[in-house]
Amino acid sequence: MPNRARRVAVTSPQTRLAHSRGRARGRWRVPRLESTDAERAAELYRRQRALGAVSLLLVLILLVGLPLVFWAWPELDSVRLAGVPVSWLMLAVLPYPLMAFLSWWQLRGAERIEER
Repeated sequence: MPNRARRVAVTSPQTRLAHSRGRARGRWRVPRLESTDAERAAELYRRQRALGAVSLLLVLILLVGLPLVFWAWPELDSVRLAGVPVSWLMLAVLPYPLMAFLSWWQLRGAERIEER
């Protein structure tokens, strides 16, 4: 039988349980925060959840709004740019930079909330 690498148990060095026993066994206990820290964490969670909901709503408006624009203005199919209908360009090019901007905006907003 060829030499095989010895199996090693990998545990998180940050847990008290891992330090006390050498490796984690049993069920992990959720750490308890002090009341001021718990209030701050709950407030951060609420504010970031609200920001995430706004971001999600804007993405949905973008993705549902494009077909509505095409339905409302069917003449966009006849307008061409470099031989390609503008509606196709709007569908193929427009959503991705806007979604990237929205993701950057949401991430920056979440970081700003944490910094306060």
